[in-house]
Amino acid sequence: MFSKIKHGIWALGAFFMLNTTSAQEALFGAQEIKSPEIHADNSVTFRFMAPKADSVKLTGDFLPTIKIQTQFGPMDAPGPVHLSKDDKGLWSFTSQVLSPELYSYSFEVDGVKVTDPNNPFLIRDVASVTNIFIIGGGHADLYKVNDIPHGTVAKRWYDSPGLKMDRRLTVYTPPGYESSTDEYPVLYLLHGAGGDEEAWSDLGRTAQIMDNLIASGKAKPMIVVMPNGNISQDAAPGKGSDGFYKPQFMAPGTMQGSYETNFMDIVKFTESNYRVKADKAHRAIAGLSMGGFHSMHISRYHANVFDYVGLFSAAIMPRENAAGLDVYSDIDGTLQTQMDNGLELYYIAIGKTDFLFNANKEFRKKLDDMGMEYEYLETDGGHIWRNWRVYLSEFAPKLF
Repeated sequence: MFSKIKHGIWALGAFFMLNTTSAQEALFGAQEIKSPEIHADNSVTFRFMAPKADSVKLTGDFLPTIKIQTQFGPMDAPGPVHLSKDDKGLWSFTSQVLSPELYSYSFEVDGVKVTDPNNPFLIRDVASVTNIFIIGGGHADLYKVNDIPHGTVAKRWYDSPGLKMDRRLTVYTPPGYESSTDEYPVLYLLHGAGGDEEAWSDLGRTAQIMDNLIASGKAKPMIVVMPNGNISQDAAPGKGSDGFYKPQFMAPGTMQGSYETNFMDIVKFTESNYRVKADKAHRAIAGLSMGGFHSMHISRYHANVFDYVGLFSAAIMPRENAAGLDVYSDIDGTLQTQMDNGLELYYIAIGKTDFLFNANKEFRKKLDDMGMEYEYLETDGGHIWRNWRVYLSEFAPKLF
């Protein structure tokens, strides 16, 4: 009997030693370096330990921009800055004073892009992973987790008969949803090219924005549904049946009409599984870039479904090889029907240096010529998440 107890104690001790060793390995592998360090004046110091490196650079959306050539033409991108190296091999750089915002950054060590090993907070945008930090104050306080009631973010699967697969989406329910019997309006919030059902919740800070707006009384409690707009995917890369693979910017068939045609599968799932006010007056749809394209075409194709439409830096007209598809066959006529049915809000927002600025200008002229009313917001900057978070923060208080 004693030997069994002794053996059990030994096994228990071995278990704790194994797990303690594992934890200690994580601790011993960590660097005792603070990066980023936000100073009292809101300047920020970045540090990277690389004694054998010849060059360490920093790039981030708080740095001056340079023009780069892309498949869409010239676009603004943050230029890199060089870090300085001390005698111990610690590289550092201190920024100028930064305005309130959620910022992202990464390092480049001898030509290889790497994340900050001292900052565990990361986001993925398409296939790029970067670190993040927040400078508080002003509108950036909407992006923080504050001491207020919080909603719930769930990952759900719905059946799409039209696309012949089960598909994943993200659903935000407002604070108190689970304990109430109330019915809520719904905002369908769509991502851009290269995004997925995780983009708005991770990069867009949707839950934090909605929690803070609702708590301050600036927005009505609502459900926000964030679906995957890539019809070839059942879920975000690594979260669906295709397993782990490198995300791509434009998934096959994404802007070819099938998503618009079958969008009511998402509406039906939402209205069957959540307590919602299932009428036009309590439905909104909005999206960024490709999601703005989808929002524009879904809302006019299903011309009596949504009372609120938001186009954030939207791609507007279909590509030439999609122009003959049914969804895009009568754009002017369906826009007219949508206007005749009545809208509470048609909202367009874009940055002054966005590569889609002229396309949005032409679209606004189309709406002006047909007498369709809309609200318009023009901001500084280009095709960036910094703008899209602002647009959501401005759009949500106007709903319902």
